[in-house]
Amino acid sequence: MSIETTAADEVTVLAQVGGMLRELLEEYGLDDAEITMDTTFHDDLELESVDLVALSGQLREHYGDRVNFATFIAVRDLDEIIALTVGELVRHIVASLRAAA
Repeated sequence: MSIETTAADEVTVLAQVGGMLRELLEEYGLDDAEITMDTTFHDDLELESVDLVALSGQLREHYGDRVNFATFIAVRDLDEIIALTVGELVRHIVASLRAAA
């Protein structure tokens, strides 16, 4: 698969994940937050663990069993989870979707 295809996949998934995050952030009045590959869930978006659980549900609803957020998080220690970026999740989703194809 070419680099261009990978970039396009990441752009598409970033837009989808960004939409899910904006939906979560709406209840905090932060749905206009800029969401990029470098955005962190904790420091930039100020998401709590309960928000990550909600995001996990949205990912499962959108992608089905092809993307397992719980497994993705389970291999990380607390510092890695706190530093987690949207880009890391996007790359995981793209890789999971390719593996399931």
